[in-house]
Amino acid sequence: MAAERIDGKLIAQKVREEAAGEAAALREAGIIPSLVVIWVGDNPASKTYVGNKEKAAKAAGIEARVMHLPEETTQQDVVNLVRSLNEDKAVHGILVQLPLPAHMNEAEVLAEVSPEKDVDGFTSASSGRLMIGEDGFVPCTPLGIMKMLEVIGEKVEGKHAVVVGRSRIVGKPMALLLLAQNATVTVCHSRTSDLASITRQADILVAAVGKPRMITGDMVKPGATVIDVGINRVEGKLCGDVDEASVSAVAGKLTPVPGGVGPMTIAMLLCNTLKAAKRCGN
Repeated sequence: MAAERIDGKLIAQKVREEAAGEAAALREAGIIPSLVVIWVGDNPASKTYVGNKEKAAKAAGIEARVMHLPEETTQQDVVNLVRSLNEDKAVHGILVQLPLPAHMNEAEVLAEVSPEKDVDGFTSASSGRLMIGEDGFVPCTPLGIMKMLEVIGEKVEGKHAVVVGRSRIVGKPMALLLLAQNATVTVCHSRTSDLASITRQADILVAAVGKPRMITGDMVKPGATVIDVGINRVEGKLCGDVDEASVSAVAGKLTPVPGGVGPMTIAMLLCNTLKAAKRCGN
């Protein structure tokens, strides 16, 4: 029996509808929620992502602006732009689209974003708040995964969750969010010995390594809930970090690629932007 597919598109659509309602309420209260995306260069993937974010924000009633700068823009110019947006009271959310051109230091640029406008959740302040359990902005992909688990009724407390990947964008915040919901969490990575012996213990398995079809059916506990964060292109087709065919035969629930985690990431960006706008109005 094949694993139940977790429909990220459907869940994301409901989140976006709720966001549109919240945006309308804010507008009635005289607050126009606003998001600015800074995009430097002409990375083709970034072009798609930026376009999708702008479209989703506008559809939800959020004012969205894309500030597209040439590849040769200096880091100082980007920093100056971020600082000016920090001071602009009409702007609630600032997102610096990654990757930045090679001549820029991403950490230094991101550090300039005000923690109160950090809707991507990438600043040190946001990471620190998540670490110590304070309210702040959480990176959109792990936040979206937690929302998915909530919607499908997946009980996290007391479960063994295994996160494969330790990036600051997905793996580390994912582990902290699961821990905050009282899961027992193991984080695996490229240096983990005998990875399969650990992933087979997982009641909830999150694959976020960026390697096509790395997680196979023999690495999964029967009945486990498997979340595939990967977006890889192989022979012109999208696939995840999970080998869907073999894992589907073992797992209880599985997110597809595409149509799983991806739509949730943008939906949670809208939620973070509205959260920032509400704070501004209080």
